[in-house]
Amino acid sequence: MKRNETLTRDGDLVDALVLASRSLVAVAARSLADVDDDVTLPQYRALVVTGTRGAQSLASLAEALGVTPATATRMCDRLVRKRLIKRSHDAHDRRSIRIELTPRGRDLVTKVLERRRQEIRSILESMNLPQRALVVEALQAFAAATGDVLERDWSVGWEF
Repeated sequence: MKRNETLTRDGDLVDALVLASRSLVAVAARSLADVDDDVTLPQYRALVVTGTRGAQSLASLAEALGVTPATATRMCDRLVRKRLIKRSHDAHDRRSIRIELTPRGRDLVTKVLERRRQEIRSILESMNLPQRALVVEALQAFAAATGDVLERDWSVGWEF
């Protein structure tokens, strides 16, 4: 039996990814802990999705986050109070509310992402080059399979 078949059959691959994801969540939590605004991981994810997709309806955000519209509304209420997103009426449909990041929201995402990158860079520096190459290849394939957008690409085309 080939090693790849053993990994999948025995659950080693799944276990390794669960462990890695737990480590990455810890890195994400630490990167948020240092910001002035009290932002939770789900709220940060909403900010990243909003930054990636631009102005959008609450329903679109809820769908992207996999939550109910009521949950997205409550989350956005909190983010509006923190001045990280703003609401506006859709120019074509006054009944529809659109949300988008404020400059403060963009700054927060940029700060958190930079802190996360610094910590991940430090972790990767403890690995040898062949290990790093394997990590890059595997994680890029994994991210592509999820259909997620790289966070560093969320701000492409925006002026800061």
